[in-house]
Amino acid sequence: MLVNVAEMQLISQNPSPKKGENMKFNSKLIHAGYDSDANSEGSITVPIYKTTAYQFNNTEHAANLFGLKEFGNIYSRLGNPTVGALEARLTDLEEGAMCVALSSGTSAVMYSLINIMSQGDNFVTANQLYGGTYTMFDNILPEYGINAKKVDITDFKAVEDAIDEKTRAIYCETITNPGLVVADVTTLSEIAHSKGIPLIVDATFTTSAIQKSFDFGADIIVYSLTKWMSGHGRVIAGAVIEKGGFDWGNGNFPLYDKPDTSYGGMRWGHDLGDLSNVAYSLRLRTVPLRNLGANMSPETAFEVMSGLETLGLRMDRHCENALKAAEYLSNHELVEWIRFPGLKDDPAYDLSEKYLKGTGGTMVVFGIKGGKDAGQKFIDNLKMFRHVANVGDTRSLAIHPATTTHSQLDDEQLVAAGSPPELVRLSIGIEDIEDIIEDLSQALESTK
Repeated sequence: MLVNVAEMQLISQNPSPKKGENMKFNSKLIHAGYDSDANSEGSITVPIYKTTAYQFNNTEHAANLFGLKEFGNIYSRLGNPTVGALEARLTDLEEGAMCVALSSGTSAVMYSLINIMSQGDNFVTANQLYGGTYTMFDNILPEYGINAKKVDITDFKAVEDAIDEKTRAIYCETITNPGLVVADVTTLSEIAHSKGIPLIVDATFTTSAIQKSFDFGADIIVYSLTKWMSGHGRVIAGAVIEKGGFDWGNGNFPLYDKPDTSYGGMRWGHDLGDLSNVAYSLRLRTVPLRNLGANMSPETAFEVMSGLETLGLRMDRHCENALKAAEYLSNHELVEWIRFPGLKDDPAYDLSEKYLKGTGGTMVVFGIKGGKDAGQKFIDNLKMFRHVANVGDTRSLAIHPATTTHSQLDDEQLVAAGSPPELVRLSIGIEDIEDIIEDLSQALESTK
């Protein structure tokens, strides 16, 4: 079998030291994945390695790398020391087995699925999804013969009934964007595992600070690191993290059973031996990433790690402010309805207690009296809130999804996706809560 075993072993062993493994969460945010004591220059932050490839000392050194006699870097599309440090940190934070960092959250979603699916396969997913993900699932993947079966993710019978012999995964967001439906990860994972398939969760809206999705049974975590994980609104980035231990050779994944001609005849579910624990991540790196190329730049990895250092502190403040903003809006005469899982009368309150550490999260959505026109007027009159197509920034952000992030959907699809025309989405920042509420107040008054 013509398999580059050296390369396979190289990418399975993160070259960055894993200092911080035994630390608590907030300490890991700062120290995990990189050991400054081991850096020859003594840099306390991870250096940015701006290089395409890595010099071999001589022909013997090159042969040793490819012959599994020693480990080292070969080419930056497969691995880079700065990106590797981020991958090690994310793996440690989630207490998973392996991480692959990618150029965007959208790439992470796409790769997480095509890594186990081919033409004729399908997956079961929530009908409420981020607009870009909805379009990917509704328009793009079907062009390649991969179909998304959209169901109400809270209807467990519908979820189970949608699974057939061609279903390769259940996919959901831990909190839907923008409807704020909290996924019952434990129940969904139990359904998935009873069918021998994984549960893939997009945990962008929760982060590892308020939900450890692996603890509830998820097998794969997808992130847009662009959002709260970095928090500063300066980079686009994504990641796919594997829990480890799922049996990819159980017969449900043809891509893992048949010889892979793109990688020397490797049967990913059967030929990895001790590395079978991370077969999914190894294939993701050496097939989609290696050949399609959505790799993360070292500069981006550095920026994400800089943001990660304050994730715990920021999420505490985001969640605290979001609750207070939601309480204010819930009592306002110009608000038709409100969704925030941390409110006691919210349909997702009990799930928030279980899955969100009782915080309710960081997002607030509401329907404004006056419908779509009032929603647009509210947005246009905000002063401190930034009107942008993003969430998870330190700043408070607002948008009207029906005319922006979900504008590709018709009215029926908008409702199905949890984004009716009157909905306003707020990503609550870490400013002083008095200023947040003042801005909300004056913008609401402008709609009268």
